[in-house]
Amino acid sequence: MRATLENLHQNIDQCLKGCYTVTLTLALTINDKGTPENFEAIASQLVASNNCISAVQLVPNGVIKYIYPLQGNESALNLNLFNTPSVKNEALKSIANRKMYFAGPLVLKQGGTGIVGRLPVYKKNKFWGFSAVVIKFRDLLKVSGINSIDTNKYYFQFSKINPNTQKEEFFFPLKEEIYKNRKISATIPDGNWKLSLIVKKQDHHYSVLFLPSILGFIIALLIGSFVTILLNRPKQLQQLVDIQSTKLLNSEMIFKTIFDQAPVGIALLDSDTGNCLEINKQFSKLMGFSEQEINSKNCQPTAHLDELINNELKINELKAGTISEYSEKKSYKNKDGAVVWINLRVVSLSKPNKKSNTNIVIVEDITLQRQILENLKKSKKQFKNLFKNSPIPMWEVDMSLVKNYLEDLNLIGEKVTIVENYFNENPDVILKCFTLVKVIAVNYKCLELLKIKTKQELIENLEQVLDEETINDFVKQLIAVTQSNNQLAYDTKIMNSDGESIDIHFKWNAIRGYEKTLERMIISTGDITFRKINEKLILNSRQKTESLINTIDGIVWECDIKTFKFTFVSKKVEQILGFTPEEWLSNPNFWKEHIYHEDREWALEYCSAKTSELLNHDFEYRMICKNGAIIWLRDMVNIVYENGKAISLHGIMIDITKSKNIEDDLNNSFNLVSRQNERLLNFSYIISHNLRSHTSNIASIVSLLQASETQQEKEQMMQLLVSVSGLLNETMLHLNEVINIRTNVRLITEPLNLKNYVDNVTKVFSKQIISKEVMINNLIPNDLLINYNPAYMESILYNMISNAIRYSHPDRKAIIDLKWIARSNKNILQISDNGIGIDLIKNGNKIFGMYKTFSNYPDSKGVGLFITKNQIEAMGGSITIESEPNEGTTFKIEIL
Repeated sequence: MRATLENLHQNIDQCLKGCYTVTLTLALTINDKGTPENFEAIASQLVASNNCISAVQLVPNGVIKYIYPLQGNESALNLNLFNTPSVKNEALKSIANRKMYFAGPLVLKQGGTGIVGRLPVYKKNKFWGFSAVVIKFRDLLKVSGINSIDTNKYYFQFSKINPNTQKEEFFFPLKEEIYKNRKISATIPDGNWKLSLIVKKQDHHYSVLFLPSILGFIIALLIGSFVTILLNRPKQLQQLVDIQSTKLLNSEMIFKTIFDQAPVGIALLDSDTGNCLEINKQFSKLMGFSEQEINSKNCQPTAHLDELINNELKINELKAGTISEYSEKKSYKNKDGAVVWINLRVVSLSKPNKKSNTNIVIVEDITLQRQILENLKKSKKQFKNLFKNSPIPMWEVDMSLVKNYLEDLNLIGEKVTIVENYFNENPDVILKCFTLVKVIAVNYKCLELLKIKTKQELIENLEQVLDEETINDFVKQLIAVTQSNNQLAYDTKIMNSDGESIDIHFKWNAIRGYEKTLERMIISTGDITFRKINEKLILNSRQKTESLINTIDGIVWECDIKTFKFTFVSKKVEQILGFTPEEWLSNPNFWKEHIYHEDREWALEYCSAKTSELLNHDFEYRMICKNGAIIWLRDMVNIVYENGKAISLHGIMIDITKSKNIEDDLNNSFNLVSRQNERLLNFSYIISHNLRSHTSNIASIVSLLQASETQQEKEQMMQLLVSVSGLLNETMLHLNEVINIRTNVRLITEPLNLKNYVDNVTKVFSKQIISKEVMINNLIPNDLLINYNPAYMESILYNMISNAIRYSHPDRKAIIDLKWIARSNKNILQISDNGIGIDLIKNGNKIFGMYKTFSNYPDSKGVGLFITKNQIEAMGGSITIESEPNEGTTFKIEIL
């Protein structure tokens, strides 16, 4: 049983070692940029040379990106091991141990059950990913010889502890009755597998035949064993030879693949003759020889190899077998004479303490690394010189102890408010942290700023900078440490050795590579005292300017000349418009949106036109206040130039609403006076004309009366005088009525039902309406109420309807229409008739004149329309006429 189990163990172990060689070879295909080279070609050779491997993989950053063969394994492509719970733990285990680990048996993504061996790959000491092989479970059983176990005699079990459940899993059917019998086990640590071999137990016993059976069994066993050994010996020997031949072939192919595809130069040397037995491609490339030169009879690289491994002492020790290898870094000249820096390693192929006749020379090109190292040294030297001679005062400090102390207090990663409260409650912690700051270096400018001679003197007197403001600033640094902020900047003050306060700009940065530990921090403390003085002067000047601007009785503003976006608005805007400067500046279109809609278009066009012509301008427009009120502004705009180029607009907006209102009142008063003067002038014309005719008649009659000789003539003259006196009295009554209309400034108004008033007036003319068959259409709404003087409304309707009846057309029945037309800004009472009409071309300018008649009717006096017009205007309205001779007339009366 032990021999069988040991054979199985060795076969599995040999298979796994072959897998290790395959993964190592795959890892060597990854170049310095982290990209595999010739993956398909090398992977195909590796899979073909190892009969237990079904596929190989490269898994950068835990994601399967390269698979050979891809066919049949497509579903495993792009699988993220770290996001797959079933394989995550075993993948992490191989990283933690930095060695190859075989996960499984498990159900593969591409189907079937298998084992995945993963070798963690590191490039420049940084985890790159995995080099992996996939072994089908059935292939492992076949290669290991498990399938050839005598199942009649033994029972084999394959098990492991599940990394997720921590319970033992069995991969063959579990038979409890067998496990009660004797078993032996072996473990394979690379996969945490357990191999068990158990003796099967027979259930039937015959006690009667016990002793004879034992004796017969022993005899049969001896004979059977002897015969079996004789018969199976050649077969076993042949199997052993086949296995060893296969292993040797596989090993040779693997070595050949590694040798040819290795990213380092490898050469096999005969230590006795110094001749090269074989050189790989990379070695040929480093030496500068072609394959033809290498394969020629006189091996030309030999001389260069002698130069390369010219350490005679080490070579002799290798020959003697006292050492198995040695390594060193050195430079040499290749065939072209170029200097190449290499990492040389010479390894003997002999066993320890035995003489070697073959050595392996491994050469790694480190020219670039050497150059980087040299550049790094130069960079460090330059940094040191820059640090010491920097014109800015600089410190280099170590704050790692501070961070460790804060970690012990569990403050790292806490919220800022919690950290601040902790420091407020524990000021001793702040002082403790200050003592843990280690000053590594300070430059000359820093010592000069603090008026201290040496770094040591500064360290000994570091407490001199401590005051309340410094402590508060240091708390900012501690908070930055707890929040993992590697940069910090603020303005503060510091004291020099003379006790003088200096304004500085404090800037705090972690040097690259030390962001986590904070072992090296660079602090710059630039002297900004002069800048602070200037800033204070500028601030005072700005405050004075703003104070002066805010005293100006107007809105001072500034805007961009192209976009009209305002960049400054004085606080006076709150008093004038009710908006704050912030509300104005927050909206780029504030000015445009708050110009009164009637002024917006022309104001914007005017301002744009003047600005495009680069002309200062002054204009007036209305704006809407925050409370909805509308005010007038006078905007005086100036163009600002810088280096001969117009860059912005400055201006001041002055509230001229009061002056505008006064101007409007003056205009209204002027218009009123003008109208009154015009009326007075017309009235004077009427008086002078009408009274002069009457007085001249009276004077003529009086002179005739005086010249009369008979009583009859005198009586006739007296009758004429009475008649003329009556006409004069009637004229005086008409003139008095007109004067009353024009001087009555306090007319009483009340709500009137207009339809009822029309109906009442028509009743007055009922006799004329019946006799002339007049049709009156009163289309005014029943519920219409207007505020008007009752007497004026009755007089207006009386005159309009009276004229329409009086001047009806003799050839057709009279029709009078009364309509109410309501509009958005005015209301119209329209009175239309189909009478004789008026020739407006001849009489349009005297329609509403006093004593103006346009017909031959004997009762026409020309007073009605004149009085009507004066009454309408006295109520603030107006009257217009539309008429055609023989067509009719329409009057439109505007009622406010």
